[in-house]
Amino acid sequence: MQNAATVLDVIGKRGARGLPVKRLYRQLFNPQLFLMAYGKLYSNAGAMTPGVTGETVDGMSLAKIETIITALRGERYRWRPVKRIHIPKKNGKQRPLGLPSWSDKLVAEVVRLLLEAYYEPQFSGHSHGFRPCRGCHTALSEVVEVWKGTHWFIEGDISDCFGSLDHDLMVGILAEKIHDGRFLRLINRMLKAGYLEDWRWHATLSGCPQGGIASPVLSNIYLDRLDQYVEQRLLPEYNHGRRRRTHRAYQLLEYAIARARRRGDRSEARRLILRRRRYPSQDPHDPDYRRLRYVRYCDDWLLGFAGPKHEAEQIKSRIAAFLREELKLELSQSKTLITHATSQAAHFLGYEIRAQHSDTKISRNRRAVNGAIGLFVPKTVIRQRCALYMSKGKPAQRGALLHDDDFTIVAKYGAEYAGLVQYYLLAQDVFRLGRLRWIMETSMLKTLAGKHRSTVTKMARRYKTTIESPTGPRTVFQVSVERDRGRKPLLARFGGIPLRRARTAVLTDQRPVMASTRRNELIHRLLAGRCEICEDMVNLEVHHIRKLADLHKPGRRHKPLWMHLMAMRRRKTLVICRRCHEDIHAGRATKPTR
Repeated sequence: MQNAATVLDVIGKRGARGLPVKRLYRQLFNPQLFLMAYGKLYSNAGAMTPGVTGETVDGMSLAKIETIITALRGERYRWRPVKRIHIPKKNGKQRPLGLPSWSDKLVAEVVRLLLEAYYEPQFSGHSHGFRPCRGCHTALSEVVEVWKGTHWFIEGDISDCFGSLDHDLMVGILAEKIHDGRFLRLINRMLKAGYLEDWRWHATLSGCPQGGIASPVLSNIYLDRLDQYVEQRLLPEYNHGRRRRTHRAYQLLEYAIARARRRGDRSEARRLILRRRRYPSQDPHDPDYRRLRYVRYCDDWLLGFAGPKHEAEQIKSRIAAFLREELKLELSQSKTLITHATSQAAHFLGYEIRAQHSDTKISRNRRAVNGAIGLFVPKTVIRQRCALYMSKGKPAQRGALLHDDDFTIVAKYGAEYAGLVQYYLLAQDVFRLGRLRWIMETSMLKTLAGKHRSTVTKMARRYKTTIESPTGPRTVFQVSVERDRGRKPLLARFGGIPLRRARTAVLTDQRPVMASTRRNELIHRLLAGRCEICEDMVNLEVHHIRKLADLHKPGRRHKPLWMHLMAMRRRKTLVICRRCHEDIHAGRATKPTR
């Protein structure tokens, strides 16, 4: 059986050369791909969430993979309808979310691996959403580094993008490069599997299932048509002129300064230099110069245009017409805006984006800030985040955490603070998050004080410490949990992140799966073929739990053997035989054979 990484690498090389791929469906018969998919999915929080069949990752086995492959080989595999729930959006509305069954998640992940391996080398460099080693930070960094001199921002948002993708058009786009009828039929059945809401089946006439494993890569394949249209039609048409012509008033002052220096009149030259700063060095209204730039993250896209506003209106109209006529999508009228780059702020990926202007700030002996793109933290974000930790205008304790231990409380506050700060480190005014830090810190100390019936001052004195960091000593709040057998203690930390702008994007995305041949540790244990309780070697399955905290529930005097093993190894999985697995779920005692 061919190694999974080798299979994906071969498909990726074919995609990089733009060659069509045939007989892709037979790759679904490779158990190695399913093991790779399992190793990627089992740790997700939703792996233990049941779909319409009640099936979860618990009980996963090699036999289940073989059953799925047998059904695929005979084209008998059928997608179950997803279980639909609704989650709230920021604007008060609700977004539908689909919960597939575990087998469908596994097959969809294999489909995603194959599609991503083939299409990833062909995607546009301006696309950053749901792609390996790309993300919000790379999209924002491209705007900052390349878009200098932008006059207008065209903010674009596709209305109900995931729910509006046309199924026939999607399959037609895939059929252009994938010459395999069986694979296309599998994708078509997945798109039309329907959903259950309040236990009533509804047909899916359009769109990809929200929450589906393969939906992100399918949406990128679909919207790649938009990327091609912008790159091949709009960018060549609206990019012309090597550089702007020199501003006439600026040039005249240049000549006057040169004459004053030849005469030796320093005071006059200084006066003219200060006057020259009132004018741009290049003509911003040069009719022979245009620049159009583009970036997309999923269904949100942004255009930067250097030119008159009426041409920006034309660009917006042309994109709206293309989406409506070619892709059968509609722009959201409330979110698609044309924004003046200097006097207003565009909103993209949670940041405010503006073109900066200052005639008095001199860097490197020139007005380097003029026309440069700046990223800023929206004030509404700070206000809304602060409100989560306040009551009656003051920082307040969080009652829901009072029964947790100190380590958990500090870890939760630290993770929430670090996640927000690290996302906004590209912003020039990230220092404004100092107010949020103080409010969260006070709320955390009040929660600890409420738990111990103590005071904020005593809690701060107990947990405050100084650590060394690349930027020097930093004051943090830290809780340490000692462990036996010489292992390093567990640390929960709040703070320690300097609120200074980081000009480069820090990527934490996982690298592409196809780039690694290393197997997941759980897969090695499963392939070892031995029950970790009784050492039996037949009918092996994997027992999963949601979180390690479930092993330490109060009120239980004696832990069963399986709980003791998982707690001792600090693992949420246990490879066991079917008999032991049935004993665990039935509450019966499990005993090793020796």
